[in-house]
Amino acid sequence: MAIPCAGSWNQFSWVAVLTGVVLFECAVLALNQCRCPLTDLAGRYTKAHKENFDIYLPLWLARRNKIIFGTLFVLGELFVLCRWLMARK
Repeated sequence: MAIPCAGSWNQFSWVAVLTGVVLFECAVLALNQCRCPLTDLAGRYTKAHKENFDIYLPLWLARRNKIIFGTLFVLGELFVLCRWLMARK
């Protein structure tokens, strides 16, 4: 939510920083075969290994979090792109 909010306030330098943070997180996930590197650490301390054992989300959301939040990220970036293009005119 911070990216579209910053974009709506024309704070494009903040948008760039926040986008960089999200893309860094995506790179970490990509390098770790789409798994959070902390999942293995959390797995050492529990016998439960459902898809949401290491995250405080409902199971249905934990299963689809990359799709849902990835879509929201792309939509937020498209919104910011439109705002940036309008601000340049």
